[in-house]
Amino acid sequence: MLSTFYFGTRTQGLVVALKLANHNIQTRVGHTVEIGIPREIKIREGRVALVPAAVASLVANGHQVFVERDAGVLSGYDDAAYVVAGAKVVKDAATLYAKARLIVKVKDPVAEELSYLTSGHILFSYLHLAANAELTRVLAKNGVTAVAFETVIDDSGHLPLLAPMSDIAGRIAIQAGTHLLHYSQGGKGVLLGGVPGSERGRVVVIGAGAAGFNAASMAAAMGAEVTVFDRQRQPLERARAIGANVTALYAYPDTVEQAVVDADLVVGAVLIAGQRAPHVVSAKTVKRMSAGSVIVDIAIDQGGCIETSRPTSYDAPTYLVDEVIHFAVTNMPGAVPRTASQALSAVIIEPLLRLCDSNWRQYSDLVSGINIDQGKIVHPALIA
Repeated sequence: MLSTFYFGTRTQGLVVALKLANHNIQTRVGHTVEIGIPREIKIREGRVALVPAAVASLVANGHQVFVERDAGVLSGYDDAAYVVAGAKVVKDAATLYAKARLIVKVKDPVAEELSYLTSGHILFSYLHLAANAELTRVLAKNGVTAVAFETVIDDSGHLPLLAPMSDIAGRIAIQAGTHLLHYSQGGKGVLLGGVPGSERGRVVVIGAGAAGFNAASMAAAMGAEVTVFDRQRQPLERARAIGANVTALYAYPDTVEQAVVDADLVVGAVLIAGQRAPHVVSAKTVKRMSAGSVIVDIAIDQGGCIETSRPTSYDAPTYLVDEVIHFAVTNMPGAVPRTASQALSAVIIEPLLRLCDSNWRQYSDLVSGINIDQGKIVHPALIA
């Protein structure tokens, strides 16, 4: 039984959460897996794949969990919290990768992490390989089995492991875009909701999935005039129901182009699961936009859906093309690591428990998530 004591304010209340987690998740016995949670080292990436309560569930199911030192600090979870949860904290990434067979990360591995990944590893993470041929090549060469969060598809055809980060990215897109429209940031000086006696700001959202819906909802709540484009009726119906200031339209190219040209803020949120995002806004269209307008390309992880988009980081998040401000940070939810880590951990814990089963390939959603299988590139979107 867990003792009811604390290691300090960071872990206050943790024990209660761990007890609830262990009570709510059915125990699986027999097959022990060594699971590693590395510290994320992408620029300004503060998320951690699993919060302590989720680690406690894994331990309760008989698995060993190794956490790299300070992996959860930027999300508000110190090493002591993971010790309470039953994990073993290790000093560095090299030690962690050597001890663990199943690596659970948030973002795709960067160069210095790739040397640690071998044919004995299963990597469970956001990968976005369709936009990163070099990472695909190295993971295959290393013999890794790579299961991508963003290509795990449930029986309803949804992407449950991508959804929470899409929710967050959609909201951040509006927060960032609102700020960038300020004159002090180089924007055209528009307040999205306007005030009596002024025009409302005009927001165009391309794609009405989870990210686009959240972007449209936040922009509408601020009082902007919002136009949402998609090619399916159901997401358009959902978007239109947000409010009277939301117009939902079929994405005819000419209609999208004119709306983008007239917009103050454009949010690109096009997603084709596992595939590189198509360009739905051309460089010629961007050139016609007013100086100081803003583009936020949420699809940048998959290559971007705006022709003028290129990946940026939170160290240098914006750049100009034809006097239009572009924001294309590849890890947008990393700006709110506490919220994002909690949301991510909540959706990956059950699939992760199934991934720990010796016969995990019986689960169709996990099989759909396999991008590379023991060094062989298998996902259709990655096979030329």
